[in-house]
Amino acid sequence: MMVKLKMLGSLAFAAIVSSASFAQEATVTFKKSDQQKKVDVLMNGELFTTLMYPDTLEKPVLYPLVTAGGTPVTRGFPLDPKPDDPTDHPHHIGLWFNFENLNGLDFWNNSYAIPAAKKSEYGWIRTDRITETKNGTKGILAYHANWTNQAKEVILEETTRLEFSGNASQRVIDRVTTLKAAQDAVFTDAKDGMLGLRLAHELQMPSVKDEKFTDSKGIETIVKGGTDKIPTGNYLSSEGKTGDAVWSTRGSWCKVYGKMGADSVSVAIIDHPKNPNYPTFWHARGYGLFAANPLGEKIFTNGASTKNLSLKKGESVTFRYRVVISNGAGTLSTGRLNTMAGDFAKR
Repeated sequence: MMVKLKMLGSLAFAAIVSSASFAQEATVTFKKSDQQKKVDVLMNGELFTTLMYPDTLEKPVLYPLVTAGGTPVTRGFPLDPKPDDPTDHPHHIGLWFNFENLNGLDFWNNSYAIPAAKKSEYGWIRTDRITETKNGTKGILAYHANWTNQAKEVILEETTRLEFSGNASQRVIDRVTTLKAAQDAVFTDAKDGMLGLRLAHELQMPSVKDEKFTDSKGIETIVKGGTDKIPTGNYLSSEGKTGDAVWSTRGSWCKVYGKMGADSVSVAIIDHPKNPNYPTFWHARGYGLFAANPLGEKIFTNGASTKNLSLKKGESVTFRYRVVISNGAGTLSTGRLNTMAGDFAKR
């Protein structure tokens, strides 16, 4: 009898532990608005992010991205500017996916700030339908979009599947995007691409000087430094590179981390072995742009090699990325990120 009671006690304890572990997984639900062209992504009823695809934006974006503790890790400007928000690069909104040179069109730098006379030089990603929403501990959101010129002629058809999950201190996005050529399409090696994230002011790296950037069409942007005391961020790559030294290097993952209020916050992007030109180059800038770009090899290697990608009509290419946002007493460790990268590589 005593043995049976002990066994029952052990089983009960195991059930409690299992139940507690399960309860830690957030439940993902979606709130869709066709009129506003957006889908809210909720975790345990609280907003994590919103897929936004209105005609006023030149691409679909996930904005904002919010930690499990309720802190946005994305810059507010230009959609919801915060006090002291940097106002450079108005095309940097939340988390997005596009490229600087597809058939000669710049999809990356397009925004409301481009003069009407120059708009024809820029591409547009127009989302035409949400194809799936599925609630659960693995929430699924999928959509279809067209990469077009300003005349709305389709160059690529995009199908994207987003899987959301999380727990009490973590949020995860697994993104799978397939691009199918509606006509012959050439991604010409360029600096600005492909998965981009604009970080909150606090996650920028402290800077002691102004920085000047010029896009592919000659438009200049100056990012102020020196007097800005808000940034606390730093980068770390899977290869052990840190800070500004991460830019232009390869790695299977990279994270940015810093203090936001009392929290230690990190945002990591994990590459996938099946992606073109794996492991990716990191276009990680101290002023707050955090991007994975496998097709920027020419500038990242100072011209030593080039990586163009060509698709004949009907051909397709798939890109897979995992984004991990954590908050709490410490940031994601190298060991934990290696484990998550290994898990993602099997998917």
